Amino acid sequence: MATEKKTDFKKYVKWFWGIILGGFGLILLLFFIASVGGFGPLPSFEELENPQTNLATEVISIDGKTIGKYATENRTPIHFRELPDNLVKALIATEDERFYEHTGIDFKGTARAVLKPGSGGASTITQQLAKNLFTKRASSNIFKRVLQKAKEWIVAVKLERQYTKQEIIAMYLNTQGFLFNASGIRSAARIYFGKEANELDLQESAILVAMLKNPRQFNPNREISKGKSLTRRNVVFAQMYKNGFITKQEKDSLQKLPLKINYTPESHNEGYATYFRGHLQKVMRKWVQEHPKPNGEEYDIFRDGLKIYVTIDSRMQQYAEEAVNEHMANLQSFFFKEQKKNKTAPFYDIEKSDINAILERGKKNSDRYKRLKLAGKSEKYINEVFKKKTEMSVFSHKGDIDTIMSPIDSIRYYKYFLRSGLLSIEPQSGHIKAWVGGVNYKHFKFDAVEQQKRQVGSTFKPFVYATAINQLRMSPCDQLPNIPYTIPKGKYGIPEPWTPENSNQQYGGMLTLKDGLAGSVNTISARLIDMVTPENVVRLAKSAGIKSDIPSNPSIALGAVDLSLLEMVSAYSTFANRGLRVSPMIITRIEDKNGTVLEEFTPETKEVLSEESAYVVLNLLEGVTQSGSGVRLRSNYTGYPKIVTGFPYNFDNAIAGKTGTTQNQSDGWFMGIVPNLATGVWTGGEDRSTHFPGIGYGQGATMSLPSWALFMQKCYADKTLDISKEDFEKPENLFINLNCGESNKKDGEKEELPVEDTDF
Repeated sequence: MATEKKTDFKKYVKWFWGIILGGFGLILLLFFIASVGGFGPLPSFEELENPQTNLATEVISIDGKTIGKYATENRTPIHFRELPDNLVKALIATEDERFYEHTGIDFKGTARAVLKPGSGGASTITQQLAKNLFTKRASSNIFKRVLQKAKEWIVAVKLERQYTKQEIIAMYLNTQGFLFNASGIRSAARIYFGKEANELDLQESAILVAMLKNPRQFNPNREISKGKSLTRRNVVFAQMYKNGFITKQEKDSLQKLPLKINYTPESHNEGYATYFRGHLQKVMRKWVQEHPKPNGEEYDIFRDGLKIYVTIDSRMQQYAEEAVNEHMANLQSFFFKEQKKNKTAPFYDIEKSDINAILERGKKNSDRYKRLKLAGKSEKYINEVFKKKTEMSVFSHKGDIDTIMSPIDSIRYYKYFLRSGLLSIEPQSGHIKAWVGGVNYKHFKFDAVEQQKRQVGSTFKPFVYATAINQLRMSPCDQLPNIPYTIPKGKYGIPEPWTPENSNQQYGGMLTLKDGLAGSVNTISARLIDMVTPENVVRLAKSAGIKSDIPSNPSIALGAVDLSLLEMVSAYSTFANRGLRVSPMIITRIEDKNGTVLEEFTPETKEVLSEESAYVVLNLLEGVTQSGSGVRLRSNYTGYPKIVTGFPYNFDNAIAGKTGTTQNQSDGWFMGIVPNLATGVWTGGEDRSTHFPGIGYGQGATMSLPSWALFMQKCYADKTLDISKEDFEKPENLFINLNCGESNKKDGEKEELPVEDTDF
């Protein structure tokens, strides 16, 4: 009997060890088959060296700040040295306690996970990296999951052989997704806390590590998951204490802290320089076509992780956007008040049929219309959709408003809003330093800097004066009669005699060129363009960088030409750069993801005016801010209406400037130059029939000059920018006399601001 029991025991032992060894052998066989690619191809050595992840292209400002990205996944890899120590410790304590001890597979943790389900520890950081890079998400089929796990183990071991522990940690954090367009640890730090990864404190690091388990379930930016995020963050602190990274006192103190984030979204519609980034994207589309990869393929700016170094200064860009938004919010409030008395608001001086045509154009240009048309819907159906009230979020200067409105009413609502653009260029380098294409890119995509061309009014007059000075060597002190001047029919091809009127209807006496430009006197401009011919004015303006068609017509002396803000600021920069035009630049260099320079950019230069002529034009333009329509830049007079945002300005440095106001106050311009910065501002409605009814509010000195002034105040307050307050550099042996005696008006004297232009 005992012998039989002994025999049975030996049999059971054999069976036990047979099962154990057989299972172990089966596992070895699975791993062997997986290692030779029996369950699907494994990554090659080259693939391990260059894992395929979608990398965001960064737009990097001249002062080294990332101002935007182009991405399918907002991912920008960083090195281990850029990770704070507290983040690394929180990660290891929570996700892989024996990370520095194992070689990719934690057998102890795996055994615990098998024997005690739910205890964690089955996947190491390296295995999770392998899954992120080279394997699909976990399968629900247990057999497939086992095979998938085998592949993960093999890849994990390969990764451990190929990379250091520090590189694996960095790669893992770079490949993690954190929701809300945050792909990788750098984007997560910027989006959830508004800072770079190396600036994260311990609490912030713990919140991000807590999200690794499930970014949606433990997300601190979702109301539904904030409680779980807090609980999971405290688990991270507990794990750090358990592993000796923090003391019990530190753990207890940290766990009592409330959940706190600084959500800073990164998308094409948000952040700084949105209009600039939209323009840059168009430039890059052309660049990738002309600069293929060595293998002939095109670069993908949304996946290939390029670095585009641009001329924009992030500080100046911020100040420019703040200035425009501050002034436009104030200006808009006055415009709304004006419209309460307007029966055809927000339009003036047009028939109902014209208003309907404007709204119809707006409808057909809308994304809603295009989507419906693409879906094959009839015009009748589309019209019904546009008349039906629906929930929507609309723009206001105080933030988006949730409301119920029909789409066609929303189109009219948006027509109420005045638009504005600001562009700033460093004349000596051609570098564009700030680019504000509108008040809100999300709601108003049309770019007022480059896409839009509007009538420029009196801001074109300096080109007439410059031609006269350069061609005839005229002086600011030269005098011309302030009497009506007629260019006869047929001359320059005009169909009727042309006799422009002065906006103030005042005539008589003699005026110097300096006073003529300061007062924007039309009779002087008309006489000058006849002296030098329209063709020569056009020739000079084109040479200065204006690319749009300019008619060789005497009416251009009063600004009867449509140009872009980019063209105008670029051309004005020539005056500040001693008559030398430097073509505008937005990119300094482009690098690939490895830092290899793909192209470096240099501007083109061209002499337009003599150095002496350029200086004389600046002297004339200084007169505008000393005694003309730009005098409020200097004035301490406090009687101006509240619509003049931020007044008084009290600038006491050299400023060359020119205001411009077009017919019916449809466009207000201000161009302002200091020795190392030329900045222009345009303001107006989307449609020319949207404007202020009177010149008091509708002139360039009220609509645009305040944005320039606020911008420059902010720039001057930032001493790191070194924006010049010096005088313009005077050429040696200047051939022209600039001493014309005292101006008619003194700084601070209340000026009569003229209407810049009349009917052409």
